[in-house]
Amino acid sequence: MFNRIKTTFLVLFGMAILWSCESELDLKPEDNTETAASAFENPAAYKQFLAKLYAGLAISGQDGPAGNPDLSGLDEGFSQYLRLYWKLQELTTEEAVIGWNDGTIKDLHNQNWTSGNEFIRTMYSRVMYQIAQSNEFLRQTEASKLDARGVDSSLKAEIENYRAEARFLRALSYWHALDLYGNPPFVTEEDEVGAFLPEQISSPELFSYIESELLDIEGKITAAGTNEYGRADQAAVWMLLAKLYLNAEKYTGTGRYSEVITYTNKVINSNFSLVDDYQKLFLADNDSNGAQNEIIFPITFDGLNTQAYGGMTFIIHAAVGGDMEPDDFGINGGWAGLRTTSALVNKFLDNNDDPIEDVQDERAMFFTKGQTKEIVNISNFNDGYAVTKFKNVDVNGNAGSDPTGDFPDTDFPMFRLADAYLMYAEAVLRGGGGSEADALAYVNLLRERAFGDDSENISSGDLTLDLILSERARELYWEAHRRTDLIRFGQFSDRGVWPFKGGVPQGTTTESFRDLMPIPASDLGVNTNLKQNPGY
Repeated sequence: MFNRIKTTFLVLFGMAILWSCESELDLKPEDNTETAASAFENPAAYKQFLAKLYAGLAISGQDGPAGNPDLSGLDEGFSQYLRLYWKLQELTTEEAVIGWNDGTIKDLHNQNWTSGNEFIRTMYSRVMYQIAQSNEFLRQTEASKLDARGVDSSLKAEIENYRAEARFLRALSYWHALDLYGNPPFVTEEDEVGAFLPEQISSPELFSYIESELLDIEGKITAAGTNEYGRADQAAVWMLLAKLYLNAEKYTGTGRYSEVITYTNKVINSNFSLVDDYQKLFLADNDSNGAQNEIIFPITFDGLNTQAYGGMTFIIHAAVGGDMEPDDFGINGGWAGLRTTSALVNKFLDNNDDPIEDVQDERAMFFTKGQTKEIVNISNFNDGYAVTKFKNVDVNGNAGSDPTGDFPDTDFPMFRLADAYLMYAEAVLRGGGGSEADALAYVNLLRERAFGDDSENISSGDLTLDLILSERARELYWEAHRRTDLIRFGQFSDRGVWPFKGGVPQGTTTESFRDLMPIPASDLGVNTNLKQNPGY
């Protein structure tokens, strides 16, 4: 949908203030002398503008892989949306560690970050940049502006669906802001364009806004499973609503588990289905090998047309090192950074001393040759098992389209059907209603795929919240869910322990206020409407 995004509509960002107040991470519009009127003389510009909104999740600027960034102030590869989100969701948990010494990156796993942490700060800026772009798209597609440009009725109908997609993407970024920062600044397309200090919104208020947006666009966006691959549809809206409701008790103080049942049922009863082989979900052809029938909303990547040093380039390259063969992963070399802790590995073992190679669960994708399960030195790639889940090869072992081996074709499955099954089961156990028999059946469907038969199916007595938390780790590790899951289960900060949490080898608890990230100090310094989250 987007090829090396650099289109004339970007002039619009020169006319509208991009309202993040970052002093070190200025949001830079591309310099272009066209006017908004001339930018939209070509009817295709509306879809190009929409493509830029999607591209913002996958690439980091106007010229891939680097050279004309959206954000300045941090290395362009480091500032990419998915790379930052993945780090905050995974490196802060038992599922991933990184051996590099870039800035304050190890503070994420140590859970001793401050409001000056550059990764937390840049994620905040990236989220706000995405929201600003979505707001501007909505301003430029208001009915009065379309009428003034003489847009015909058929294109207006298409643009109405584009607007629903833009609102979904804005709601997605606002959900990330809610989940990570709790009380961010808040701006919509209805705010006046110009220099101003955004007001801060509370978590309950932002929850209500996201909910109302999603409920409103549910009937306006393309029907489930009928949009172009990679674009949002009703099922993506339902998944985001289910995610919002599943965590509502943390966001607002009030559980909304019955609504989780409602919206996961809508997803489950739509036209998505589990792919037969778990590995297919994480390969270079996961848009066509059958995995696309399970993936509800991906962040799409293409080795030739969406080149970036973040996203899947980071996730795949950084996980390869030591005795691993880069050719097996369809890349030209590993960056020797990412591994996992024994806490994740042990979730696949009946006895923690059993060799992982004997495990029949196909989801246990670890490389152990030359690696130790326990970590002594995080900076040493050979400490900790490597994860082989994501690869830039297709089902036949052929490498992706980029002949250099730099940039993968593998799409990132942000939402998929298996997650809906697990959310449904959890909501049943939390008193949301639904069917316990269905909940058990859904969990066992995932286990049957993992083990190849029903030999490891669980019984109703085994279906507990502890089982769900562990099953979510086994099914969804490295898919950027874990931090949110651990917070919901009360295991993220002051209760759960895993290796090197708190900066010590055996792990320790941390302060409960770390369930929220801090509002960056650089934004607090210029926006007097903002108050810091407690504890920072």
